[in-house]
Amino acid sequence: MAKVKLYDTTLRDGAQGEGISYSVTDKVRIAQELDKIGVHYIEGGWPGSNPKDMEFFRRMSKLRLKNSKLCAFSMTRRQDLKASGDKNIEGLVKSGAQIITIVGKTWDMHIRDVLKISLEENLDMIRDTVGYLVAGGAVVFYDAEHFFDAYRASKEYSLECLLAAQGAGAAAICLCDTNGGALTSEISKVITLVRPEIKVSLGIHCHNDAGLAVANSIAAIEAGCDMVQGTINGLGERCGNADLIPVIANLKLKLGIDCIENRDLKELVHLSHFISEISNMRTKSDQPFVGDSAFAHKGGMHINAVMKNPKTYEHIDPELVGNHRRILVSELGGKTGIMLRAKAIDLDLGKEDPQTKKILKLVQQLEHQGYHFEAAEASLELLMKKALKIYGKFFELEGFRVVIEKQSNKKITSEAIIKIKVKGAREHTAAEGDGPVNALDNALRKALKDFYPALSKMKLSDFKVRVLDEKAGTAAKVRVLIQSQDDKDTWSTIGVSENIIEASWQALVDSVEYKLLKDIEEDKPQALNTKS
Repeated sequence: MAKVKLYDTTLRDGAQGEGISYSVTDKVRIAQELDKIGVHYIEGGWPGSNPKDMEFFRRMSKLRLKNSKLCAFSMTRRQDLKASGDKNIEGLVKSGAQIITIVGKTWDMHIRDVLKISLEENLDMIRDTVGYLVAGGAVVFYDAEHFFDAYRASKEYSLECLLAAQGAGAAAICLCDTNGGALTSEISKVITLVRPEIKVSLGIHCHNDAGLAVANSIAAIEAGCDMVQGTINGLGERCGNADLIPVIANLKLKLGIDCIENRDLKELVHLSHFISEISNMRTKSDQPFVGDSAFAHKGGMHINAVMKNPKTYEHIDPELVGNHRRILVSELGGKTGIMLRAKAIDLDLGKEDPQTKKILKLVQQLEHQGYHFEAAEASLELLMKKALKIYGKFFELEGFRVVIEKQSNKKITSEAIIKIKVKGAREHTAAEGDGPVNALDNALRKALKDFYPALSKMKLSDFKVRVLDEKAGTAAKVRVLIQSQDDKDTWSTIGVSENIIEASWQALVDSVEYKLLKDIEEDKPQALNTKS
């Protein structure tokens, strides 16, 4: 079976999409999820361009990826410097990344109108940058920017740019349709002509400005490329990049091309939804392969046929990618997901177990209200264990009040007053914070610190809010996602309400309870491993 390497650039090219801003912790979590499914290369960012990306590479140097290699990105050296004296190039070396990806100009128009240098000087920049890094022991990939526009304008020069990178020691050459305007037939034709000239790995990087990024990526592979670049969910600048979700699914299921393991193919739904949540974007219900509507049937004729033979209206078995069939007039499926999640947290639940059905019904009810557990697995775990009566409450709320005050020429202050019962005692505390949620967090910790000292090692690392129904205006429900961490783990919890403070409180309580339960289970791994 043919082998194609996957190169993900969600953390760099995807993050350039409008409305997307990842924290360093977000980027680390995304990298870990990509590593889980076996993506070969993860482009982490441009370490010489901003402190956040440099911090990301520093954080990643302390973690061990099992399947993926981390890539750092930058451009060829500046025209007025040697590579050895360019700070961007120095940043690449300091990043410690296993692969360095260099983007360079190949289109003569860009070289004359943007860089304002000669064509020969551009070739020198490519040779010097790639050669310097390779001489220093780096594995270098070269991204040929605007290659298809360049080839259309000047076949000879665009190819000369590729050969300059290859001659300087590049381990892979990637052809970029940077403006996203090439047609599929053109992609196939150009790669067929270029492939014999390239002796190293040949990649494809497509943007989606003409709505053809996925099709062009598949065509490029059929024409001879053995590496494909893209982003999860097609995130990226302007109209986005090639969506790696359908690229992977089509390679595996339609072309029989090996790119990830079969078992990891079933994680595509989870990965897609996870990235949507972290990106604070809506999951597209009609997204091919992984959307909620991808295998949903509503028309009477369709339902009748699918119930007799699913192949009548489904191009693949949805379970192959971790999805499931939905009959909209009679909802089906879901027990398998509950059972698998239970197994992952050491709970013994069978598919036909009444408790499984009970949990599924509860999850469905909550999702109908606006909950979404893809990126809030800590809340899902608590939900399951509460349903199974595996643990009791660590504390009980009697009430809280949040006061927000704004005085002229002074910044807004927030104070939370909270009353709880914990271990038979009543605690009444108050605390200030940078905002109402931070104040609530501080007040709750203050009330619990003497009873649960381990909470001092926990902190909130991220807070996201999404309006679920914009048309409802200020009466709309909101979904709050809180990310927390201690010295060992990171976890996410969720809350939904028409009141943002109430939704935040739900997510905050789940976060604290998950930490406390986790500590108990770590101390007594067998104590909570059976149903009560």
